[in-house]
Amino acid sequence: MARPQLQPREDREVFVVPLDVRPEHIDENNHVNNVVYVGWLQDVGTAHWNARFDEETRAKWAWLALRHEIDYLRAIEPGATGVVARTWVGDPQGPRFNRYVRIEDAQGRLCAQGLSEWCLVDAKTLRPARIPAEMLGPFRA
Repeated sequence: MARPQLQPREDREVFVVPLDVRPEHIDENNHVNNVVYVGWLQDVGTAHWNARFDEETRAKWAWLALRHEIDYLRAIEPGATGVVARTWVGDPQGPRFNRYVRIEDAQGRLCAQGLSEWCLVDAKTLRPARIPAEMLGPFRA
């Protein structure tokens, strides 16, 4: 079953992260291993958070990934350059945000897409907390 391609919402910032394809990412099928994509989803979300919020905010709040869902559409092969991830968030639902990620090759072709569900927690207690309204601004276009 083909899934529709994820497209960024016009009201959301699209944060772009270059991805390095390293030799250790390549599996016995001669392309980036599926486990690497899961790591990229997590790393890209973390990079977006770190880029938009100051150290004080990041010390107070943390995010826990609750689930990752990935569609693999085109293999990324050894030596690939120009690979990027584009990420944006959906609407908050209490303590949760859906984060969307497109992984594209140097020609802009969609290689994989993912949806991750993240939960905001108090960094000290790890208890879930409703996403404060002031956290939405940095994720808007």
